[in-house]
Amino acid sequence: MKEIIIDGYMDCVCDLLDEPVVWSMDDLPQHADVSCLDHCFNVSYASYRICRWLRFDYRSAARGGLLHDFFLYDWHGTKLKNIHGIKHPKVALENARKYFELSKKEEAVIKKHMWPLTVVPSLHKEAYVVMMVDKYCTIMEIFRLKRRTGKKL
Repeated sequence: MKEIIIDGYMDCVCDLLDEPVVWSMDDLPQHADVSCLDHCFNVSYASYRICRWLRFDYRSAARGGLLHDFFLYDWHGTKLKNIHGIKHPKVALENARKYFELSKKEEAVIKKHMWPLTVVPSLHKEAYVVMMVDKYCTIMEIFRLKRRTGKKL
């Protein structure tokens, strides 16, 4: 998390980080040995950097990226495991709305980040950036564990 303090990123998300429930995601596993919070930071910061470079709305990408998996439960080994990919964007959005005032674009980023599982695509290019970065980060997080431990997935 040290490197994300640079270049204006924190200005985009500092109000979100003031809410302790965001930090509670650090207690939830996401991919391999990566917490849900660390995964969301990875997605949020990379999306911020890409959108800033492309001159897209990097603030919405950073904020939506940080909250894209704000579902607040451990989906591993539960009945939800099989439907988690489809249901969690809606749950994350509902949770985010409870705690934060969101723009329509931030809502779209959260709700549509699992496209094509969400069926209806987003109208916002920032949502596609977060969607692709999320998939990339997921792959990198999972394979980092495989490489480090030699475990089969």
